Amino acid sequence: QVQLVESGGGLVQAGGSLRLSCAASGRSISSYSMAWFRQAPGKERELVARVSLSGARTYYANSVKGRFTISRDNVKNTVYLQMNSLKPEDTAVYYCAADRVPGISDSNEYDYWGQGTQVTVSS
Repeated sequence: QVQLVESGGGLVQAGGSLRLSCAASGRSISSYSMAWFRQAPGKERELVARVSLSGARTYYANSVKGRFTISRDNVKNTVYLQMNSLKPEDTAVYYCAADRVPGISDSNEYDYWGQGTQVTVSS
């Protein structure tokens, strides 16, 4: 079992930055592909970014490409999402997820989830 706890969310003005953290426990995340999803009210959960086991390969949704950066520290057992140039449309609950199978975009395929952290971007 992997337990995931997100932190770092909050209220920020448009154009600002936030750094989300996802601290894992129970098992090392070095064997897991890690991802950040988000879900806005009335919308489906969507993949924001994904990082490979080593951190060498990343994937970003087009809506965040160039603004967000996903990274991982397997020694600290933590995954990060640096969010810059935030827009009101980035407002959502952000979730960290883990899965042993790399390259997955479907949220239904991820085995482990955190409880989520709220990000609100004001205009």
